[in-house]
Amino acid sequence: MRPSPSGRDREPRLTVVGIPGNRRTTLFQDAVRAAGLPPAREVSWLEVLRGRPGFAPGETVRIDSPGEDREVDLLLRGAEDSTRVEGTARWYERFSAAARELGGRVRSAGAELLDDPEELAVLFDKRLCHGVLDAAGVAVPASPTSGAGAPAVGGWDDVRALMAGAGLRRAFVKIAHGSSASGVLAVEIAGPGRVRATTSVERDAAGRLYNSLRVRTYPSERAVAAVVDALAPDGLHIERWLAKGSAGGRSADLRVVVVAGRATHAVVRTSDSPMTNLHLGGARGDLDAVRAEAEASGGGWSAALALCEQAADRFPGTHCVGVDLLPSPGWRRFTVCEVNAFGDLLPRLTGLPGSGAEGLDTYGAQLAALSAHAARSWERAAREKPPERTREEVRHGGI
Repeated sequence: MRPSPSGRDREPRLTVVGIPGNRRTTLFQDAVRAAGLPPAREVSWLEVLRGRPGFAPGETVRIDSPGEDREVDLLLRGAEDSTRVEGTARWYERFSAAARELGGRVRSAGAELLDDPEELAVLFDKRLCHGVLDAAGVAVPASPTSGAGAPAVGGWDDVRALMAGAGLRRAFVKIAHGSSASGVLAVEIAGPGRVRATTSVERDAAGRLYNSLRVRTYPSERAVAAVVDALAPDGLHIERWLAKGSAGGRSADLRVVVVAGRATHAVVRTSDSPMTNLHLGGARGDLDAVRAEAEASGGGWSAALALCEQAADRFPGTHCVGVDLLPSPGWRRFTVCEVNAFGDLLPRLTGLPGSGAEGLDTYGAQLAALSAHAARSWERAAREKPPERTREEVRHGGI
């Protein structure tokens, strides 16, 4: 008889493709250790981009962010200064190609990949991601640049025309392949010549664009046009700027982490500016108070989480995503703003009640889901595999 695998044998052999020593990889390895598993093998993005990394049958390979490494950023974007905004189109092209090649190597080795490269290519193009969600009936902000057949945006004149055609007086203008609010402008048009934009993009005297930790306002159409025209070669996405609910007297939204199809973690992000990103002065809000307000409004907290799971379902080959969720004023309705491939960096945040991830951080929840999946796979294989014949049965032709 085929022996039953032990609990240790059922656990996946983990490999993480990332930046060794950075906070994402460190937090993931901390969760691996807390789960009582052997340390994950680390494959650096430099190795991926410069060489031919090898994989082995039976490995479970997680792709993590290539960010926060100057050498990797130089190879992907070709920019010496990592604070520069420009170069995201080149980054996207090179990252997508590297992820596809990596995926081919993982699969040809007989290993399991947790992040589908084709889905990553969609997740890192805001226009394509918005189009996929919209086509699936997921509530998203209206957009004139959504989907594969959307018009290209060559500069401010196109932005202004597309906003007018869509009836938008307030819109977010975003670089198509950006993250962490890089290259995002909250644009308001009050009338002829009355244009302003709020953004963290800083433009120097030579017209070069930089990411800044300070949110600023460009108060004139000429100034806004100069920034948009400089961003446009990397591709732009436009979407309606929706009024949002508040928490603690500040504008608020949610980052919800979905692991293996289930919403496990959520954080409230609040800000006095249109951008709620924590590195731009945003702050974590009171999740219990928000849940209570959503329930009291009639919209329902469970409906909000279900919408996030519906969005994540459009990317079944990606083990974990972070969904940015916009609440309406009064927390009655919810809209999906974005789905992020690497949206799980939320240190010290533990799982939602009833999620199955109570007491676990986002990485621990992913490991728990993997362990459960591996155990189910072993059990299914054991049921489907015919029992091995004994020597006596083989000698006598037994079955």
